[in-house]
Amino acid sequence: MKSFMDKKNTKELLEYIIQSIDLIQKRFLAVKQSDDFMKDDEGLEKLDSISMRLQSIGEALKNIYKTDPHVLEAIAPKTYWSDIIKFREVISHHYIDIDSEVVYEICHDELDALKEKISVALKLER
Repeated sequence: MKSFMDKKNTKELLEYIIQSIDLIQKRFLAVKQSDDFMKDDEGLEKLDSISMRLQSIGEALKNIYKTDPHVLEAIAPKTYWSDIIKFREVISHHYIDIDSEVVYEICHDELDALKEKISVALKLER
C-alpha cells in the first residue's frame, strides 16, 4: 500500500519540506534552551510537534531519494541526506530515546542550512 508521501512528486515533497521547516521554526521561537522542551506540558507539546515534523521531513527526503536521488546529490553529498533520513528512523522507531538536546541543536543549528539546500533543489525542479 502506497503512503500519502509516495504519491507526491519531487516538487511537492520539496515544497512540503520548506513548509515543515517554516512551522518548526515558528514553534521553536520560544525555545531558548533544550530544557525548555522538558519543563512543562507546553514544552513537551513543542518537542512532540517539532519531532513529528522532523520525522516527516526525513520521510519526504527518503521518498525523493528513492525516485530522484540526483536532485539531492546535486546539492549535498549522500551522507548529508542519509543522516537526516536516519534521524527519521530514530524518531519513528525509537521515540523514547529522543534527546531534547539533539532536537534543540537541529532546530538551532541545522534548519537554516537545510532550508537553503531545499530551496536550491526546488529551483532546479521548476
